[in-house]
Amino acid sequence: MYIPAQFEQPDIEVMHDLIRNRPLATLVTLGANGIDANHIPLHLEPTPEPFGVLRGHIARANPLWRDLASDVETLAIFHGPDAYISPSWYATKRETGKVVPTWNYAVVHAYGSLRIIDEAAWVRTQLEALTQQNEAAFPEPWALSDAPEDFTEKLLEAVVGIEMVITRLIGKWKVSQNQPPQNQRSVIQGLNASGQSGAMAMAALVDAGVNNVG
Repeated sequence: MYIPAQFEQPDIEVMHDLIRNRPLATLVTLGANGIDANHIPLHLEPTPEPFGVLRGHIARANPLWRDLASDVETLAIFHGPDAYISPSWYATKRETGKVVPTWNYAVVHAYGSLRIIDEAAWVRTQLEALTQQNEAAFPEPWALSDAPEDFTEKLLEAVVGIEMVITRLIGKWKVSQNQPPQNQRSVIQGLNASGQSGAMAMAALVDAGVNNVG
């Protein structure tokens, strides 16, 4: 991933927060038939340090777990907020006209070797952890134990576990850092005015960057 210096996100905890808040990863692997990509929610554990470990599960029918090339790095991509940035928002448009559209986004790339774990007890623990994380905000969180045991046992037989100890973690926050302060402020206004949840989430990231600098 190409990362100009001003867009690099070096803070591991900030990257971990994005992974926790946006756990659906694009998991890129190499197998006998070439490069493949699957979209899988992954649960992050912060240890082992410094980057942590990602755990998830896939359908047993998914050829990924049988086709995975050994000793080849796997890439998990986590997508944060993104938004189109209109040049009409820039305050400097009125001054020079030298502005063009762009796209703001935040992403995390996690690298490591993917391990297949075909153990029902391990998969159950992983499912419980992933469910607890995503149900925590609900007033009446659902738990795996809420479903009949014979039902969950059949489901567990139909999936296999995956685990990746993260060996490299790279973040890119393209959030208008390359724009002068007056353009950053007007971008925040334009994003918020759109009323779209993704745009407003991006406005918050731009605003955070402005506050960190200021």
